[in-house]
Amino acid sequence: MKRVLTAAILIPLVMLAVLRAPNWVFTLLVALVALLALSEYFEIVAGYGVEPFRFLGYLITLTMYAVAFWAAISTEPPSAVTVLSALIFLFCFSPFVLLCAAMPRADLRSGLPAACFSYLGIVYVGFSLLTLVFLRMMPAGWFFVLFTFFVVWAGDTFAYYVGRAFGRIPFARRISPKKTWEGALASVVGSVIFALLLTRFATHIAAGLTRVHLLASPVSFAPTPLWLVAIIALCLNMAAQLGDLLESLMKRGAGVKDSGRLLPGHGGILDRIDALLFASPVALLLFGGTLEKFLQMP
Repeated sequence: MKRVLTAAILIPLVMLAVLRAPNWVFTLLVALVALLALSEYFEIVAGYGVEPFRFLGYLITLTMYAVAFWAAISTEPPSAVTVLSALIFLFCFSPFVLLCAAMPRADLRSGLPAACFSYLGIVYVGFSLLTLVFLRMMPAGWFFVLFTFFVVWAGDTFAYYVGRAFGRIPFARRISPKKTWEGALASVVGSVIFALLLTRFATHIAAGLTRVHLLASPVSFAPTPLWLVAIIALCLNMAAQLGDLLESLMKRGAGVKDSGRLLPGHGGILDRIDALLFASPVALLLFGGTLEKFLQMP
């Protein structure tokens, strides 16, 4: 029941942020989620006996979001090449900063693991969620973000309930004993079904959102090949399931059940967004060159 109530509260808030928040507000909200998730990730790292560079991890992550915030508030937004160059510089420069921070440590053997764990968190949590911001900045990006969310949520819901009711064959016994092949296949089916429905009724959904003032202007969509939608949904679902398993791997290695207790029935922030951490970059990659060309804005 706690799981359902938490979802019933969070989903409308997330949809409101995606639909109505200006890009700069959306960037700040995602940055907040990223910092909370990164904090939980660092606690998992501590379970391996390694103390990460928390302050630098937060600082570098915030710097990435500052680049996106700058792009969101600028009257003349910087080019994609400029933004990408800034992010690449951060990615290349950060390991040296983290390794330099390891020099004063009394136990020099902990320096390299701490730097590696910290850098992984910056990319795994910070950058992965940052792709949602860039996805939202695309023309009618609200649709692509909600498409990604609902495809991932549908897959997670189908896997949870079908797996509990009919699951028999373990999917990843050592990493997540409760996951089954029946649940995994149901997850794929659920994601594809929701993707097809969302695409089929995209124009009607946009019209309804406009009527209730959740969208500023109507958007129409040209017919999209169903096979393309199904393939995209499949890719997003596979990425989401992999993201879920990888967080389970980290938690099991650290000997913890949940990444936190912030969300009743769901554990921590990281437990709730683990699937999105892999699905969001995949969505940005796919939507940047596939479904976007079918979008027609009047």
